[in-house]
Amino acid sequence: MNLSSKYFDSIRIAPRKQRGLEGTAEAREAQKAKANQRPCDWDGCKGVGAHRAPVPGSGGQELNGREGTFRWFCAPHIREFNQNYNFFQGMTDAEVAKFQREGLTGHRPTWGLGVNAAPGYSQGFGPNKKRGGAAFRDSFGLFGDAAASGPEAPARRKTKPLQHQALQTLGLEDTASLNEIKSRYKELVKKHHPDANGGDRSAEERLRKVIQAYDYLRKSGFF
Repeated sequence: MNLSSKYFDSIRIAPRKQRGLEGTAEAREAQKAKANQRPCDWDGCKGVGAHRAPVPGSGGQELNGREGTFRWFCAPHIREFNQNYNFFQGMTDAEVAKFQREGLTGHRPTWGLGVNAAPGYSQGFGPNKKRGGAAFRDSFGLFGDAAASGPEAPARRKTKPLQHQALQTLGLEDTASLNEIKSRYKELVKKHHPDANGGDRSAEERLRKVIQAYDYLRKSGFF
């Protein structure tokens, strides 16, 4: 960086005093308040009211000729005010309890279950999958006639290509249950075992494929 550049000579910075930055933050706040002619609201104090404080239950009453719900104190008196401040001052026990109860929901409005429900919601389901006369789409058959008629058959599982091939090796359909797979596996093992076929190599190869198909179905999570 060239500190002797001519562009640096054209830069001018006002002194801190002209920019209102001299002294501490508290002093600057006091200077700002003094410029606005804001006196301290503490009884008998002639200092500058640089710090704002709430007025419990003020109701917009006038303070030192100014209307508002805040008081303005100097630094010593705002400290004393904060030490003795009681947010619930002037409130009845019922009002305090109400405030605490509403604080559980962040003072946001709440309502009972079903109060803001759509028209006809509380009338229940009618025939043809309708609630209060308004038809709706029951993709899973959970309501209406389907629910009244009893439990539905389980949804058909999606079979992967290799799982489909393994089931074909066992001579089963994609909808085969666990018991059907185990039963067919035991049957084929006994049928193609070398001891039952006099050491026939073709039977031994068939047995190997049956065992591989069963192991794949088990390890792939088919059952």
